Amino acid sequence: MTHLARTVAAPDSSLAAKADRPGRRRAGGNGGGGGRQPTVVNAMTVDVEDWFQVQAFAGRIDRATWDGQERRVEANTHRMLDLFADHGVKATFFTLGWVAERAPALVRRIVAEGHELASHGLSHRLVREQTPLEFRADVTRAKAILEDVGGVTVRGYRAATFSVGLDTPWAWEELAAAGYAYSSSINPIRHDLYGMPDAPRFAHRPQAEVPVVEVPMTTVRLGGRNLPCAGGGFFRLLPYAVFRAGVRRVNHRDGQPAVFYCHPWEVDPGQPRVSGLSRKSAFRHYLNLSRTEGRLARLLRDFAWDRMDRVYAECAAPA
Repeated sequence: MTHLARTVAAPDSSLAAKADRPGRRRAGGNGGGGGRQPTVVNAMTVDVEDWFQVQAFAGRIDRATWDGQERRVEANTHRMLDLFADHGVKATFFTLGWVAERAPALVRRIVAEGHELASHGLSHRLVREQTPLEFRADVTRAKAILEDVGGVTVRGYRAATFSVGLDTPWAWEELAAAGYAYSSSINPIRHDLYGMPDAPRFAHRPQAEVPVVEVPMTTVRLGGRNLPCAGGGFFRLLPYAVFRAGVRRVNHRDGQPAVFYCHPWEVDPGQPRVSGLSRKSAFRHYLNLSRTEGRLARLLRDFAWDRMDRVYAECAAPA
């Protein structure tokens, strides 16, 4: 048994703050029993990174050229902020320190409009490609930049490409040392780039002695396996009705909030095309970009959404 398997705790459903809150709107199509069933409030999240920073392009676009690339993250994130404002939704923005340094006005708008500012690390480096000391330096620097620019405390972290796993059992300890209260870095599915299919599906403490809560990406348990239901490429691939049914199943059958994630570049069908990609990488990245914004608007209408630190009470605790 691996070290992480020994230290991963059973999921603690009490960590999820199910929100039958006064004044909270009832999500369309999400209730049941003639409106008697409380509405579960789900967590809406955005990974703020630009089109050239995704892992699929790591072998095609050198980090040294990032400052010379066409920067589209600001316009695309403003577009998402407008969409959230139209639907009265607050979200958590896991933002790269690299972006915050170059787009401080964007970070300030995120904070000013009542969204949660959280960390996506400094420059989208995979956790498993760093030593513990390098990782601590990365997340500490990112947190400092975000707090300086945004003027708020940053408690949350999400790893690039969900790269916290069995080979990085030290990650939560380093996050705690850097002052984080929670992580949302595990995707409990089987995938060729990431995944921890045996991890707990819901909020839990991976290591009892470390005060960091892990809130995994949402999955649907079906046929003895976890199926993805959290966003990203799967949201663009699956028929919307199938994805919506998955979120409803998690809310009603599991009695848990869902965690949804998306990226600003996913609402940008006009982004530059990168040559030399494998067919799989090109398919994953460019599939249905023109439909994402419309699907996201439907999702915002069909369910209740809020920030991570208000959906999960322990995410708001001091680090």
